[in-house]
Amino acid sequence: MRHGQPKLAATDKLSALDMKGWIEQYNRCEITQQPVPEASLQLAATARVIVSSNAPRALTSVQALGLKPALVDALFAEAQLPYGRWKRPRLSPFTWAFILRVLWLCGYSPSVESAATAKTRANIAAQRLQALASDGPVLLLGHGVMNRLIARQLEAEGWTRQALNGGSRYWSATVYRYGGV
Repeated sequence: MRHGQPKLAATDKLSALDMKGWIEQYNRCEITQQPVPEASLQLAATARVIVSSNAPRALTSVQALGLKPALVDALFAEAQLPYGRWKRPRLSPFTWAFILRVLWLCGYSPSVESAATAKTRANIAAQRLQALASDGPVLLLGHGVMNRLIARQLEAEGWTRQALNGGSRYWSATVYRYGGV
């Protein structure tokens, strides 16, 4: 499950260099006080093991679900977003986040983990989740890109996607079962 909507202050247009501060702020923020969707609450109630990224937005999402994580680990943190070193043009932070993520996928990763390193971390995370699943259904409160990377590894290991709730929006979730059972 992806975390709830982050509580971010409105921001004017920024340069790619200014994104460093914006990314740091985003990584420290919690979620808004909006109600948790009923579908997310119902899905969370089926989990026996709760796992969370160590990011405040993931941890406050676990709290909003009324749960306590059995495991909190940076292994499940979002794939890091680089920032640029140029001062022009000035764009919205969300436009920059999209551009910088595409650049990251193409190999641009100064001072952050590379896409290859994030994929390796996702493989380890998928193995950890599979081990935890022996105790029953696992709920991971994580992040958009890392959740997708973990999902790819689960599928490669024989897990099948059973349901998709909300695509890649906040509180969206995907359910996987081993062997299509």
